[in-house]
Amino acid sequence: MRSDRLGETLLPKRLALPIFASDALSSVAYAPDEILLMLGLAGGAFVTTHSWQIAVGVVFVMAVVVASYRQNVHAYPSGGGDYEVATVNLGPRAGLTVASALLVDYVLTVAVSISSGVQNAATALPGLRGHEVEVAIGLIALLTAMNLRGVRESGKAFALPVYAFMVGIIGMGVFGIVQGLTGTLGQAESAKYTLIPEVGHEEMAGIATAFLLLRAFSSGCAALTGVEAISNGVPAFEKPKSRNAASTLLLMGGLSIVMLSTIIGLGRATGIQIADNPGSQLTLNGQPIGPGYVQDTVLGQLAKTVFGSFTPGIVFVSIVTGLILVLAANTAFNGFPVLGSILAKDGYLPRQLHTRGDRLAFSNGILILAGAAALLIVAYQAKVTALIQLYIVGVFVSFTLSQTGMIRHWNRALRTESDLRARRRMMRSRAINALGAFMSGTVLVVVLITKFMEGARYAILAMAILFVLMLGIRRHYDRVNDELRLDDDESQLLPSRVHAIVLLSKLHKPAMRALAYARATRPTFLEAITVEVDPEESEALREEWTRREIPVPLKVLASPYREISRPIIDYVLSIRSGSPRDVVVVYIPEYVLGRWWEQILHNQSALRLKARLLFTPGVMVASVPWQLRSSEGLEETFFDGPAVGSVRRGPS
Repeated sequence: MRSDRLGETLLPKRLALPIFASDALSSVAYAPDEILLMLGLAGGAFVTTHSWQIAVGVVFVMAVVVASYRQNVHAYPSGGGDYEVATVNLGPRAGLTVASALLVDYVLTVAVSISSGVQNAATALPGLRGHEVEVAIGLIALLTAMNLRGVRESGKAFALPVYAFMVGIIGMGVFGIVQGLTGTLGQAESAKYTLIPEVGHEEMAGIATAFLLLRAFSSGCAALTGVEAISNGVPAFEKPKSRNAASTLLLMGGLSIVMLSTIIGLGRATGIQIADNPGSQLTLNGQPIGPGYVQDTVLGQLAKTVFGSFTPGIVFVSIVTGLILVLAANTAFNGFPVLGSILAKDGYLPRQLHTRGDRLAFSNGILILAGAAALLIVAYQAKVTALIQLYIVGVFVSFTLSQTGMIRHWNRALRTESDLRARRRMMRSRAINALGAFMSGTVLVVVLITKFMEGARYAILAMAILFVLMLGIRRHYDRVNDELRLDDDESQLLPSRVHAIVLLSKLHKPAMRALAYARATRPTFLEAITVEVDPEESEALREEWTRREIPVPLKVLASPYREISRPIIDYVLSIRSGSPRDVVVVYIPEYVLGRWWEQILHNQSALRLKARLLFTPGVMVASVPWQLRSSEGLEETFFDGPAVGSVRRGPS
């Protein structure tokens, strides 16, 4: 796609919702499981008593965060999102902290969403059990291919499953509520079991109870992941960008709250029992049910209970849940490359991440995200319970710093604003962001306390490593820029003379082309150099040179130890030491070959010599190519095929 067609990729709200909100919407598919699993450590009675309280707490935090981010998209619509807010208002180090947290969280989003999707799909397709890792890797490859096609194309492909999920969950909720009101709502199959406390959690009181509730709350806050994606993707919306983004954010928040509340409420009403170790914690008539029991997810059990014998409804909910969880990863595929592009532009990541590929997508960022997520899935064997412990730390780091930055933003704006109506609006926005910062900070502390030893420490370590790495990349770019910056007295500085050297091994067509090219540049001094390894060959070259009356002096360098590179390097250094302001240009004839195995047979001496000369100050190396027949037509493969950003941008 041409660069001037970028406007065609902008998204209307109907496509932006499934693209940017799929992560947040899909969180309601596994957040209830995490809440009930944590509470279930203390037994079934604990779940019944406290599950609704945890749900209310998560819903309240979600409402506050959504309201806070609506202020962000209006104040900072450029697409930098939390990174831009923190950088502008709290400084570059705070912005880099947010960026490292978000990058890690995006990778975890893909790993958790894909793994959870495969796990839910296994409810309807038992044949997937035991092959979760392979299926998950295949799904990542599919998402990568779709996103390389471009944002709008992936949105069209993924819109239908996301809307189908909304219809399935809300439809199931309405049907279940009607059954509950009419007294026809049945009990879940697992309701017949008794959920006993896990070993070590039999007597819960005081601090232990509070800590377990905090753990359940922090796990349930996984439902908030993905809320920040819209603030990072405002430039992808159709105009008016900020208004459309804010409307989409409100719709996403409302849908998430309704679906999460419905699932938790119906789960309590149907008596769903779910345990971390079902074989030992679930008992029937006082006896553990054993390891042979296959435990479905909360949504899977709820669908079977609400729809009963209506199999199409059960299958539909299972399939759309699996699809939405897989497509939730698409939010990260949109957020990670855009954030990577912004960081690359600011010099914190390699420049290749800043350029769009063939389909105007940030191809390099997409590929890096896919590779990192695939490694995580292999490392954790696609187990959601293990991966979820690493999750949500990063997103609440970004939430907290972003909302703190917005408070400073409004404070700065209020100092210069005199209009009373505008001041009231700003003060209202500041109050919302202050509440958001307080709630996000509180949840972050809870998450760090409850999840640190469970796996969150690895996510924090990854953020710290990424932070240091990005600082190192920025220092490198700054150092290179300082070295390359022109001073005022260097703008017209030219070398005193140009000493050109043509390297030869024998007299043939490539050598003659190199001589002709060197002469055409009109250097101050031109000579041909050969290294005497075999005296007979050197003598034959001298005779041929004289016979052809080539108007360039030929110098033969002695090499008693048969080295090629060392005599040439020593000769070039002698020229430089004698005339430091002279520039030495070394012309090297090279074969252009079409087959990989031919590379082994040719150009090895030239490659080694070039590598040595490139590190020699004041020396320039010019390759003079000679195309052999095997290379004919291969130039098309370098220009007609798809190219990622690094190829398009060229050397940095």
